[in-house]
Amino acid sequence: MLEGIEPHWIWLAVGIALVTAEMVVPGVYLIWLGMAAILTAGLAFAAPVGIEIQVVTFAILSILGAFAGRNWLRDNPIVGADPLMNRRGHRLVGEVVRVTQAIEDGSGRVHQGDSEWIARGPDAEVGAKMRITGCDGAILLVEPLDAPKDTGTPALPEG
Repeated sequence: MLEGIEPHWIWLAVGIALVTAEMVVPGVYLIWLGMAAILTAGLAFAAPVGIEIQVVTFAILSILGAFAGRNWLRDNPIVGADPLMNRRGHRLVGEVVRVTQAIEDGSGRVHQGDSEWIARGPDAEVGAKMRITGCDGAILLVEPLDAPKDTGTPALPEG
């Protein structure tokens, strides 16, 4: 079936298929196997070696590529462009909201944008303005608007 096809074309086709598969199923080490197959294709084209040497070369390059890729990714982790992308509550921290259902005993409802959220915080009357300080799942944590913002740095003593 494959008689008459040069081995370097087969290795090249396998390499391109593996690299393409990495695009379809990202996060797998197929890119390193694909690069090993492409390098093996280059070896098979440049130096006519037997299929046994080609397979051993592919195996060695695959192992080296996988370990090198793992080490490189460990030292250079992939950071998402927007770490808060599917974390809407966390994106709202710092926003001002209006209480729509009085916050009593630490629980009530607030209006933010086009949504109404369950809120936890100090007691507040309907219409009071509050600041979002965080979230606990789908529950917003709020504080009175006039409360000082926590900057994360301790205040210096006066004097």
